[in-house]
Amino acid sequence: MRAQDAVAEQVPRRVRAPWFRGVATRLFGTSPARISITLFLLVIIVCSMLLMLPISHRGGTAPSVAEAFFTSTSAVTVTGLTAVSTASQWSLFGQFVILLGIQIGGLGTLTMTSLLAMALGRKLGLRSKLFAQEGLSITPKLGKLGEVKSLLLVVVLTSAGIEGAIALVLAPRFMLLGEDLPTAVWHGVFYAISSFNNAGFTPHSDGLVPYGNDWWILLPLCAGVWIGSLGFPVILALRLVGFRLRSWNLHTRITVLGSAILVVVGTVLWGAAEWGNRDTIGGETLMEKVLHAVFASVMTRSGGFNLVEMTDLNPISVLITNMLMFVGGGSASTAGGVKITTMAVIFLAIIAEARGDQHVIAFNRTIPDGVLRIAISVVMLSATCVVVGTAALMVISDRPFDQILFEVISAYATCGLSMGISAELPPSGLYILSVLMFIGRLGTVTVATGLALRSRSRLYKYPEERPLIG
Repeated sequence: MRAQDAVAEQVPRRVRAPWFRGVATRLFGTSPARISITLFLLVIIVCSMLLMLPISHRGGTAPSVAEAFFTSTSAVTVTGLTAVSTASQWSLFGQFVILLGIQIGGLGTLTMTSLLAMALGRKLGLRSKLFAQEGLSITPKLGKLGEVKSLLLVVVLTSAGIEGAIALVLAPRFMLLGEDLPTAVWHGVFYAISSFNNAGFTPHSDGLVPYGNDWWILLPLCAGVWIGSLGFPVILALRLVGFRLRSWNLHTRITVLGSAILVVVGTVLWGAAEWGNRDTIGGETLMEKVLHAVFASVMTRSGGFNLVEMTDLNPISVLITNMLMFVGGGSASTAGGVKITTMAVIFLAIIAEARGDQHVIAFNRTIPDGVLRIAISVVMLSATCVVVGTAALMVISDRPFDQILFEVISAYATCGLSMGISAELPPSGLYILSVLMFIGRLGTVTVATGLALRSRSRLYKYPEERPLIG
């Protein structure tokens, strides 16, 4: 009887398995981009449902569906915009849900699903390895397809190591400032994960403002945000070849150099613009002004932490912040924006056109024309999303245009800096910003991948004709 029962139980499984795979394929598709979108949506929905539980919020008014969904989207897309205070609205369990969403969103859903399969003792099939390779943007120079499993472990261990190091530095400082051991450890872990994943969430009701001149806290946060903004391909390349500059691939060179240039330029421009502003850093000492300028330059690229109120900035500082947020960090990183390599390719193309060069060249390497087309497409689509989002919020909110534009760019670039608009918007406005955050987190990579997947070879060529440009 037992053998017959075992056979009876195995038959339905064999019958149901192909049916389930067929439904999953029709719903989710087979491309990494479509699967990533679906998984991100599922994670956001699950986190929203968890945040709606009574255990997730403190005593008082329960969050609305729009507020829970907005917070969940902001966490999973590692943005940092909030409609309610993280410290006063959410309980310890609610903050843990937010932190879990940040960690999943930072590593990426494709990476997390692959790790889950490995944790359950399952081997990664060919399709799973391809999806994981696509999610991490692993090139043949960084690792072969058979090494994806080990590279996934390297990514996770590296992320955990960096976050752990930041937490170990921050926790003692919070204890010295008067917090008990469990609270100091929790705040250290929270800030470590939030900074490395460029999320910008803070467990304190007044954020980092009380620590505005504390080097012990601000410098580790800057380091975590900057390293996280480089991207996993750069981190893997640095682990593989170290700091031998000649061995770096083109992507690593452009990302590291571009990120360093943006930090320096952003520090100089933001510091000069706010040097005499008494509402921000005008009353600080020389070293404190430098610290604020460096911190602002790093955070405006996607970190989301702030030491001054954005509404107190000079108009020129708002413009500088908008530009830095729109550029963002490195590709396949926890940062947002259109990415450094995207803007670098377009800038190099402009230089090549001005010089009359036939090809775009960087570090003695020729950049394919297809990469330039994708870069232009990403920038134009991103600008379109910002324009449409700004127009939609202008219909809903009566805030000035510059503040609405700032909030929209911050949402799309998954930066998290805010002028206070998010907390005042009706549910429809929160959903608009949620869509922008979702597109911003997945849009650039997804659009680039989608355009590449749609490329096809033609057996014929149409006659050339040059339209007038400019």
